[in-house]
Amino acid sequence: MQTRFSAEQLADPDVAHSEQILRKCVHCGFCTATCPTYLTLGDELDSPRGRIYLIKEMLENDRPADARTVRHIDRCLSCLACMTTCPSGVNYMHLVDHARVHIEETYRRPLLDRLYRAVLQAVLPYPARFALALRLARLGKPFAGVIRAIPGMRPAAAMLDLAPARLPRGDSAEPAPIDPQRRTGRVALLAGCAQQVLSPQINAATVRLLARLGIEVVHAKGEECCGSLVHHMGRRHAAHEAAKRNIDAWTAEIEGEGLDAIVITASGCGTTIKDYGHVLRDDPAYAEKAAAVSALAVDISEYLASLNLPASNVGRGTTVAYHSACSLQHGQKITAPPKQLLENAGFTVANVAEGHLCCGSAGTYNILQTPIADQLKARKIANLEATGAAVIAAGNIGCITQIASGTGIPVVHTIELLDWAHGGERPAGLA
Repeated sequence: MQTRFSAEQLADPDVAHSEQILRKCVHCGFCTATCPTYLTLGDELDSPRGRIYLIKEMLENDRPADARTVRHIDRCLSCLACMTTCPSGVNYMHLVDHARVHIEETYRRPLLDRLYRAVLQAVLPYPARFALALRLARLGKPFAGVIRAIPGMRPAAAMLDLAPARLPRGDSAEPAPIDPQRRTGRVALLAGCAQQVLSPQINAATVRLLARLGIEVVHAKGEECCGSLVHHMGRRHAAHEAAKRNIDAWTAEIEGEGLDAIVITASGCGTTIKDYGHVLRDDPAYAEKAAAVSALAVDISEYLASLNLPASNVGRGTTVAYHSACSLQHGQKITAPPKQLLENAGFTVANVAEGHLCCGSAGTYNILQTPIADQLKARKIANLEATGAAVIAAGNIGCITQIASGTGIPVVHTIELLDWAHGGERPAGLA
């Protein structure tokens, strides 16, 4: 794609990086074949190629974002299926991230939209606040239908719909002491924010399984939310501050007793953390440390695949429909390890039609873009249920919550099944 940025514009590192990305696009349109919003809406501007044109025009002319551009960028799930499909290597993730920063800095959203985004930023990254909000949401759930009918209140109704009827018991994810003589590794485990409230059993299962394998697990002091939520809202300063807090926490462990890996059980967080090196590449105080943290970050399935787990027969006779989270298969290019780990544990892993398509969760997308998210959820659940599987497994808490809200099939994290297969308890979700 030909560009016409001025030398002054290209002096900005973000603009220069986006210009390089734009130049790689050859207008082939392969991305439209796998874009969930284009397949759902049929609008060229709701395809990656269409959004690339909008972003180019906005950045090249150095103009504030307008309502039309914002509407189509907001409809992007950041599922990154287009990056898997693109034959030219267009880094759409970095391009749309830059566009969102530009939107946040130059566009004033309507009042209700600003309010919803402010509430999400103030609540979701903080477990105590999020837990309180979910308890209060139980009081409002019966009125979700009425609230949905009020103009502008659909996101509020979506929050109530997604809130669980009750919070799970707080399974302990505190690491067990490891005998130094049998210790085979040392890792930091991301505690996460929403996940530790909605499904504390995920990290608890991770700790149990790794402990049985002789892996010492630590929770780095000072670690907080990965910053993914504000990063995808274009709130650059808040995202950078979140990244720096975590980098400081993990660097202290690296420089202390050392880490073999930073293990992440929420793939949405993993994609963001693996990109810390890029996000802070121009920060002289953090560029090197950010790159080191990103290099150590691994998804739990990625890490377990490197440990050569023994075979198990616990899963024999149980068919699992594995949902490959977009952040895992497209963002991190991890596709085979989760399925191989499940098959090694004795489970029969069913092939899911249209496995490359997003379920519609996408962070806060199912709240802020509910109509499209609901269509994608229905399509995903239909494909999962068509397998006849007894259980659905996924590697991202957002996907688990989204899918579970629309099916009666138990939905659990892959690590819960693997913990069970290798000496742990049967997942509570299968009871």
